[in-house]
Amino acid sequence: MDDAIWDLPVRGQLPAEPDPVLVEGLSRISSATACAKLHAQGIRRTFIEGPRPIAAGQKIAGRVRTLQFMPQREDIASGLGQEYVERHTALWHVLEEVQPGDVLVVQAYGSAYTGCFGDMLVRYFKRKGGAGIVVDGRIRDLPRVSGLGVPIWCTGATPHYASQAELFPWAYDVPVAVGGALALPGDLCVADDDGAVVVPRRRADSVLEAAADHEQWERYSRARIEEGAALSDYYPLTPETRAEFERWRDVKESQ
Repeated sequence: MDDAIWDLPVRGQLPAEPDPVLVEGLSRISSATACAKLHAQGIRRTFIEGPRPIAAGQKIAGRVRTLQFMPQREDIASGLGQEYVERHTALWHVLEEVQPGDVLVVQAYGSAYTGCFGDMLVRYFKRKGGAGIVVDGRIRDLPRVSGLGVPIWCTGATPHYASQAELFPWAYDVPVAVGGALALPGDLCVADDDGAVVVPRRRADSVLEAAADHEQWERYSRARIEEGAALSDYYPLTPETRAEFERWRDVKESQ
């Protein structure tokens, strides 16, 4: 519109792609471990509360791309015209710019009436090579979407299209609030059956380093407990059992 009040879509800045080795490392740790290690560093609100995986056994890690829905205001943007309007919004734009391995993280206020993605859009996201989608809201065409095999975390299904109700795709590659967590473009996201966790970009290396040690000693402790050892000795490790673990690890690494 020539007399538009606000130019849409709003587009933010996206940092460069992360080191593939870093992403690969994060893909091997659980969301629970990532969340715990960030908490130990003082970063306490990283869990995206609400979205659940649409299929069990999904696991992803990748660079965060963001999409922000905002409340509709009819003098600026509304859902009239459905896809003919939506194709010019942030929803279409971010899908065109998705890179292989990206995780699309979507702010939708947990809305039960906004179908942020459906069959066609998820199909296109898959063709672009996206790693997965985390939506603080709902999707539609659930049977078809489930059949595509794209890892998705959402709050459920709805028959509505994206701008049919109270929200409108407003901006992309901007900071978003999802399930009580802040996600910035270029952050990392780790998601599995326990849910999705935002890993701040500048903390990813330290999280990975701490997680590698944590998951290794947990495997050791799990084996010892299965053998009949006392829980209080091995979870968490005491100074004595920590020394025992480190001797075991040194032997394993030398083999």
